[in-house]
Amino acid sequence: MIPAAFAYARPTTIDEALQAVADGGEDVKIMAGGQSLIPVMRLRLAAPETVVDLTRVAEMRGVREEGDAIVIGAMTTHSDVLSDPLIAQWAPLIADATETVADRQVRHRGTFGGALAHADPAGDLPAVALALDAEFVIAGLNGRRTVGAAEFFVDYLTTALEEGELLVEIRVPKLQGTWGMHYEKFNRVAQAWSIVAVAAAVRREGGVIAEARIGLTNMGPVPLRASGVEAALAGAEATAEAIAAAADRAAEGTSPSSDLNAQADYRQHLVTVLTRRAVTAAAGL
Repeated sequence: MIPAAFAYARPTTIDEALQAVADGGEDVKIMAGGQSLIPVMRLRLAAPETVVDLTRVAEMRGVREEGDAIVIGAMTTHSDVLSDPLIAQWAPLIADATETVADRQVRHRGTFGGALAHADPAGDLPAVALALDAEFVIAGLNGRRTVGAAEFFVDYLTTALEEGELLVEIRVPKLQGTWGMHYEKFNRVAQAWSIVAVAAAVRREGGVIAEARIGLTNMGPVPLRASGVEAALAGAEATAEAIAAAADRAAEGTSPSSDLNAQADYRQHLVTVLTRRAVTAAAGL
């Protein structure tokens, strides 16, 4: 189908983008990569009055170092994330998950911030941001504010972004110490959304797991931390048996949906299996 008529703005700075959003009328949609927006517009499931296209806002692209964090511009494409040396050095979990996003064509156009702002619980990047304690820098006409990942994802396809605001960059703390990271994803066919996935970051000290951070994909309306698993792993021996025992707690506090791809109880079983695999790989076993 053909989208309904709409006004189109293509700003080149964040300030211009914010003004375009403010001037766009009652129904304004932000286009980052467009992989989620364009299909629903073609089906007329969305018929915005104005589309504000951020692809020319250069200050929202790229990755830089800033003190004890790396800063990823919201308009940085998935393909640029995959090739960035700072992400490879400090947050390889992001690249690990990004490599599973759709196909090369989508990764060439889709953006890191766009995927996070879309907040699909089956998306691969929200759980990774949660596991890494990322912070989201949000800009509005009245200034900027920073929101932690745990507060950013509010509900299904709903974030802390308020009317007239833009997600402009994501700050990821540099993890100090010996960390291993791994993203374990199960999907029905290649390049599909996650049925369940697990993002694991594990810090070892000798033969002991000193700390673990576990993010769960598609186990509820928002990404979740597997706090029970994290608590069980803290101070545990880095053995297959200890990891398996901790992974048994992966489904605690989750509320997965039942749909055509999987029933809720299957997802709860699957998250246990994937958590064991992800933590085992991250721990280097």
